[in-house]
Amino acid sequence: MISGIVAVLLNIYNQYMALIKKILIANRGEIACRVMKTCQRLGIATVAVYSEADAGALHVEMADEAVLIGPAPARESYLDTKKILAAVQQTGADAIHPGYGFLSENADFAEAVAKAGLIFIGPPASAIRAMGGKSESKALMEKAKVPLVPGYHGERQDEKLLKAEAEKIGYPVLIKASAGGGGKGMRVVESAKDFSEALAGAQREAKSSFGNEKVLIEKYLAHPRHVEIQVFADQKGNAVYLFERDCSVQRRHQKVLEEAPAPGLSQAVREKMGKAAVAAAQAIDYVGAGTVEFLLDAKENFYFMEMNTRLQVEHPVTEMITGLDLVEWQIRVAEGNKLPLAQKDLKINGHAFEARLYAEDPAKDFLPGAGQIQFLRYPMESDCVRVDTGVREAPFGEGDVISIYYDPMIAKIISWGKDRDTALRNMQSALDNTHIAGPKTNINFLRALTKNKDFAAAKVSTHFIADHHKALLPKPSAPANETLALAALGLLAERGEPTSDDPWGDLSAWRIGGNESDTFTFKSGEKDYPVTISYQDSKVVLPDGTALRVAYTLSSFDMGLTVQIGGKRYDDAVVCKHGLHIHVMYQGHYEELTWLDPLHAGEGNEESTGKLTAPMPGKVVAVRVKTGAKVTKGQALIIVEAMKMEHTITAPADGVVAAIHAIVGDQVSEKHELIALK
Repeated sequence: MISGIVAVLLNIYNQYMALIKKILIANRGEIACRVMKTCQRLGIATVAVYSEADAGALHVEMADEAVLIGPAPARESYLDTKKILAAVQQTGADAIHPGYGFLSENADFAEAVAKAGLIFIGPPASAIRAMGGKSESKALMEKAKVPLVPGYHGERQDEKLLKAEAEKIGYPVLIKASAGGGGKGMRVVESAKDFSEALAGAQREAKSSFGNEKVLIEKYLAHPRHVEIQVFADQKGNAVYLFERDCSVQRRHQKVLEEAPAPGLSQAVREKMGKAAVAAAQAIDYVGAGTVEFLLDAKENFYFMEMNTRLQVEHPVTEMITGLDLVEWQIRVAEGNKLPLAQKDLKINGHAFEARLYAEDPAKDFLPGAGQIQFLRYPMESDCVRVDTGVREAPFGEGDVISIYYDPMIAKIISWGKDRDTALRNMQSALDNTHIAGPKTNINFLRALTKNKDFAAAKVSTHFIADHHKALLPKPSAPANETLALAALGLLAERGEPTSDDPWGDLSAWRIGGNESDTFTFKSGEKDYPVTISYQDSKVVLPDGTALRVAYTLSSFDMGLTVQIGGKRYDDAVVCKHGLHIHVMYQGHYEELTWLDPLHAGEGNEESTGKLTAPMPGKVVAVRVKTGAKVTKGQALIIVEAMKMEHTITAPADGVVAAIHAIVGDQVSEKHELIALK
């Protein structure tokens, strides 16, 4: 009896001593902030690590303590195990949360954390190794008789063999980095003549992103869906699946918009995929949060792709439909506790979407961007709308910087509804109330995507964006009359006139020594658009001659404009000026114009025909031509890498290379001249 009581008390004491009191988050951005929010709720202290580029970042501000771990490049900071462990020793943290990306799926890191006597909030190193390499994981699944996409997953990596394997499989094929994920080191190859170039690019990207250039070759399926299962396992042998997410909408093999549950998936297939995912996790003694990814065809046949041994970027949609905090589950499991719920206790409640707001240019093949945020306002959060971000709102001038060194994601906008239609409407509203100016972003693209009829009907596949390219990315058109009017009125507001409490600012009044009107000329594409504000009759005269009466009820350049134009009211419109760039945001619209300010005539026309410049700051990784070479339109000339992605600079027309202004290894700034063509 006494020995039993002692055993119970000893167990309680051990559990108490194992409780995590301070967590170091070995990551940055929105995932670091996300983990900190849960830790704050649980009363757990947090430690942020940061690079020199992130000294002023939000996650540093949120943490209880922060430690500088090195220069901006990730390999010298966030990927340096020794520096992270030194930060743990310095701060006395007793656990490390790896987030996602960086070292989150690095078995050596997990092993080093365990050897240091610390708690790794993730799976054991053995599980990461088992699933960390796509080739090795597929071999395991093959033994477990989980359906696989036909392909080559072997160790030999010489180009001749890989090309021969591609021929056996049959084109088109997919070259995929064996380590890591996120679309890095991935290329679709349509024919044998393109194989060598695609292989070299995939290997370079894989080595840069994951330190491992090993690839595998798979048959490229035509129009599958990408459906993944969220699994969770504890240290006591229990495992559950928290249903599925549909991640089919992708660009460059990277997810853009996710939802849960997967629309149209039968309950029978949901259970079958869930059980397969749990079996896969248990086969490698998995612990913590993980995701098993499948390709699903039109007949609901599914094929194993890979297992991500970490929390996924899109985990919020699972949280929204289950009402659970997956980070809290991670912490509880890492402490040795049993899973909070059994499979029979888990239920799906409603539907959720997640849209990833990126600094990128969809019109230029989603080219990653960088730069300072000039204006940023998120939608108001509620039970139906959530924002996960590591970037601060900036309604009063310059805000955070999107760095060239890391992923260009700004935020995740998440919506929930009692059903898919409601959740989608909530997402549309949230995106319409997201205002951002600075580097180019995908905000208009996300709005078009969520308002697409086929998407609303859940007709999705991994080719959705390519199949709907024209609708989602229409050719530039003339700016709307409302945009031009608001741009002109915004410039007036920036001057400090008119204002609702200033009688001298009333548009209907004359002014001593002033003009009866002002004309502002804006440029969009190759055309100029003059807009005249007439003070005597309170009208705005548009380029097509339309004259509309203007009535201000309130104006504030920093906080937005509330104005009536031609009898239509515009609430909380935002006009942001950055140099000569005018960003106009209102009612789900965003357009950027150039102001042809007469005091700055000629600015913005520095580039001349024949100068090929870097579209973003980055590193030159390949130069494909030599001075004097004849080139044809579309020919690859030089490759620049930024944010772990490659961008190929091609010849805009036939010509001759007059000069090359960069060599392999050069770090170049945006608009740095790379090549001069005749």
